[in-house]
Amino acid sequence: MLKQVQHDMNRNNMAVIETQNLSKDYTARFSKQVVNALNDFTFNVEQGEIFGLLGPNGAGKTTLIKILLAITFPTRGNAKLFGTDVKNYKAKAKVGYLPENHRFPSYLTGEQVLDYYGQLSGMSGGVTMTKRIDEMLGLMNLTQWRKTKIKKYSKGMMQKLGLAQAMLSDPDLIFLDEPTDGVDPIGRKEIRDILSEIKSRGKTIFLNSHLLSEVEMICDRVAILNKGDLIKEGNVDDLTRAENIFAIHTVQPINMDIKQKILAIDSNAGIGENEINTEAGIEKLNSVIDILRAGKVSIQNVNQKTSTLEELFINVIKKDNTN
Repeated sequence: MLKQVQHDMNRNNMAVIETQNLSKDYTARFSKQVVNALNDFTFNVEQGEIFGLLGPNGAGKTTLIKILLAITFPTRGNAKLFGTDVKNYKAKAKVGYLPENHRFPSYLTGEQVLDYYGQLSGMSGGVTMTKRIDEMLGLMNLTQWRKTKIKKYSKGMMQKLGLAQAMLSDPDLIFLDEPTDGVDPIGRKEIRDILSEIKSRGKTIFLNSHLLSEVEMICDRVAILNKGDLIKEGNVDDLTRAENIFAIHTVQPINMDIKQKILAIDSNAGIGENEINTEAGIEKLNSVIDILRAGKVSIQNVNQKTSTLEELFINVIKKDNTN
């Protein structure tokens, strides 16, 4: 519910990312066959949300990110960051980026890495740079490792240093490509907490990940790509909520007389000692509740069944592939 409230509030904010009928065609080198990496792709990402981009290998995720970062350009359509066409280099002034499988010079310390990449991004040196490096190392819990050469860093530490690099110039939009890949559960939890902290500062995060359980925990909205097409988009809670499937938990056991009355309404209902599962929809759900109340059975809670984001992802991809 909190995610939905925040999302509704964000609707009044500026769209940080906008694409309109975005398409990208590649011509195969030898066969000369045209490959459609993106097809008529239109979507927005709003200020202050964490947006997840999902899709199997070859779905078009990397192509989309490259277009948004002006590493490659669309065949048709357009894309904007903060209302500015991505082809304009000024659009990237407020952007941070953590690529997948990033590499830093192993002979540098964590502090030196941030100083080097900060200068590459146009930050001025001196006290301002030092203060910002201190802040980022503190946020990532890497302060004690600042003088350590990164060849001694663990995978989780490297990911957090990469995240610090992406955040160093205080961007308003951060692109993260597989930020928790290869990181142990404790490290993933730390990175999720850091992303929540970044979001609380009003930043927008665009996240690409294969770890759907991680995406489900942290993202407000997601988009699912397959074969260059946008096949599903929406709020995570809404997408994972199953339609018309409910579970009713009662305080008292459900006697045989009440069970028979419920089955007369919904013959497929699953009824246990203190639980009823029904897929009959809202109207019959209310009828079942009326029967319980008439039978003096106290209702502990009524929950709408949900599926995981992984289950949703697999189902929509399978369905799209069969069409």
